[in-house]
Amino acid sequence: MELWEHITTFFSAENYTLFIVSIGSGILCLAAGAVGTFTYLRKRALIGDVISHSVLPGIAIAFMLTGVKNPLYFLLGAVVSGLISIWIVDYVQAKSKLKLDTILALTLSVFFGVGVVLLTKIQHGGNAAQSGLDSFLFGKAASMNLLDVKLFSIIALVNVACIAVFLRSFSLISFDESYAKGIGFNVKLLKGFLALLTVMTVAIGVQAVGVVLMAALLITPAAGARYLTNSIPRMLVISGSFGFASGLIGVFISYSGAGMPTGPWIVIVLSAFALVAILFGKKRGVFARRRVKKNNHIKINNENVLKDIYKVGSRGTKTITINELIKKEKYPPKLLISTLKRLEKIDHVGLVRGMIILSDKGRLAAREVIRKHRLWEIYLSKYFQLDADHLHDDAEGIEHVITPEIEIELIKLLERPEKDPHQSEIPY
Repeated sequence: MELWEHITTFFSAENYTLFIVSIGSGILCLAAGAVGTFTYLRKRALIGDVISHSVLPGIAIAFMLTGVKNPLYFLLGAVVSGLISIWIVDYVQAKSKLKLDTILALTLSVFFGVGVVLLTKIQHGGNAAQSGLDSFLFGKAASMNLLDVKLFSIIALVNVACIAVFLRSFSLISFDESYAKGIGFNVKLLKGFLALLTVMTVAIGVQAVGVVLMAALLITPAAGARYLTNSIPRMLVISGSFGFASGLIGVFISYSGAGMPTGPWIVIVLSAFALVAILFGKKRGVFARRRVKKNNHIKINNENVLKDIYKVGSRGTKTITINELIKKEKYPPKLLISTLKRLEKIDHVGLVRGMIILSDKGRLAAREVIRKHRLWEIYLSKYFQLDADHLHDDAEGIEHVITPEIEIELIKLLERPEKDPHQSEIPY
């Protein structure tokens, strides 16, 4: 009953502070998911970590200069500090022989260390307004007021709008900068603009989850979304949705008495979303890929056995025994029996008292596999000048993945050959 009361209160918007925090966190996380998509696609996940830690000295300096906790001043300080960190990374990478991971680690450590030192100095400075500044380390969404939400929401939505407008350009530089430059795109300007959006997103996001966890907010939704789609627009939508939902759910869990800051719960929920996507993604998920691998293994076994039955049984015109096939082709008995039972179920073979009878359907399937094998042997021999004794193994590996379309093109290219390099007939 208590849980139901929490739920009704949460969604009724009766609690003004809770409503503000929920909306603010949701929008911040949505923007982080959208912008982080391109950080992920450009394989710059650690850049997000560097930026999130480098904004801390900017926030501290902004407070030291103004003496007040104004979100606009904090934002400006964070943006400047974040952009400086990116410039340092790019400059050192261009001018030195240090590896990128080393540069990133050094930059992150230096900026974060400076930030912690400045925060410590502020805490001992006697300014009463400094209370709560340490919340930027781990975030404190509950401290957001209406002014914060308005400012951060506007910036977040503007960032998302910019992503939508420059979607094609950002997609292009994420995959092929050289091509983008070749067709007239100002790659340097686009990279700078994307970096600015990333820094601004981080600058507003640290209010919710803090500098320590901000990198997770950038990368995790995109990583999860990648397992659900190959389309960048869909990936953006899914990533943003993951972020928005995590923001709301994280706030709800924290509100319900978990006794923990909102930021960690947002990241935990987000990680759960990503984990589900990684495991159960329809095409790219772990279980889906495992299923595909298993099905491919079964398909290869089926086709190999059919092919061997056809060859050993004089082109499939006579029956052979299971023992003959085991002796001739060296099949493990257990594997052969299970494969034959599968082939029997799909009406490719018949099994009668240890005898294997190839059906018309099975004979056609066997001829198809053999035809692909021998066509590929000819192709390798003609265009790669492979020796005849090296053709079989290579052809054996590719024959199972040649599509009907590729087979047609091979026949056309090779001018419908009658025999393979070993002078064996090609069955059509």
